[in-house]
Amino acid sequence: MTHEEKALQYFTDGANCAQAVVLAYADELGMDEKTAARLASSFGGGIGRLREVCGAVSGMMMVYGLLKGYDDLQDPDAKKAHYANVQALAAKFREENGSIICREILSVRKDEKNDPNPTPRDAQFFHSRPCLGCVASAARILDKTLKTE
Repeated sequence: MTHEEKALQYFTDGANCAQAVVLAYADELGMDEKTAARLASSFGGGIGRLREVCGAVSGMMMVYGLLKGYDDLQDPDAKKAHYANVQALAAKFREENGSIICREILSVRKDEKNDPNPTPRDAQFFHSRPCLGCVASAARILDKTLKTE
């Protein structure tokens, strides 16, 4: 099963968008599912349904950071190179999905109340929301990037 397929399965099973992407890579990260799910739990719905950065993007960046991030806090060149790669990932996601901002992807007005209640995962949800596509896109972009680095 590909990371994209795993991410889609986790999402349809109830994971939020960030969790779905992180969970799809948990094995490669050396992380158990419970830890992966908890790490990404705050980022669904554009960070706790605030509709900011798409959770699939946040999940993609968490995985990328764990696999390719820098850890020498005194190395500005490593930080610069990493940020350039992160910006490239975001640009690819934006190109495929129109934005990296949840509210823009969902066409939610900025002044709408940020309801913390999760939307029920029913047929209407999957039919009306682009979230499955965003989760798939994030995993696919990440896989392509990791294979070329």
